[in-house]
Amino acid sequence: MIGFYILIGIISLISWLISKQLKNKFAYYSKIQLQNGLSGKEIAEKMLHDNGIYDVKVISVAGKLTDHYNPVNKTVNLSDVVYNERNTASAAVAAHECGHAVQHAKAYKWLTMRSQLVPAVNISSKFSQWLVIGGLILGAASGDTGIGFMIAVIGLIMMAVATLFSFITLPVEYDASNRALTWLKNNNMLTSTEQNGAKDALKWAARTYLVAALGSLAMLLYWGLKILGNRN
Repeated sequence: MIGFYILIGIISLISWLISKQLKNKFAYYSKIQLQNGLSGKEIAEKMLHDNGIYDVKVISVAGKLTDHYNPVNKTVNLSDVVYNERNTASAAVAAHECGHAVQHAKAYKWLTMRSQLVPAVNISSKFSQWLVIGGLILGAASGDTGIGFMIAVIGLIMMAVATLFSFITLPVEYDASNRALTWLKNNNMLTSTEQNGAKDALKWAARTYLVAALGSLAMLLYWGLKILGNRN
């Protein structure tokens, strides 16, 4: 038990440090203005068109680090600063999100798998932990009836789906960054200094997904041992 809390504490600390470093990196690279003078919107549209994609719109959304690609309505959603500004951070983020659009257009298998899991994950994220805790409490209160155990196992399965989703997300995010960086380099969109900055920024962004996946796995293992261990 104590070991688990130590592990979760370490993962939480690492997650906080990486998130802080990511914000610092983007703040730093936001100060490096692009020599080509293109905005995030213009870079996104050029990358889409260079990949033969003309049915995806690039739109601006409110918030900070709210950038994402929506495969349902085929939109590259860029936060206001990324959409309008003309710096290394904006170029990196805009190209990365277009990397997802390219994945969608090419039916990239990991993106397809992740999209198929979204409905299940939306449900599991809301109810899985409640089912697990409720099942354990019911099992303790009602004795060895098996009802509480079954409820807890259902919650555990839902947690497993969410964990699977977080690990499937890893190749999706890394591949989108690789596509972005390759396109930026092959088309001479950035200077060597700007290219290195974009690579560094996306590297730290990817690490947030890695830590999230490890945290999800640790939580799954903890509750799995609690539930299945109680049956022994």
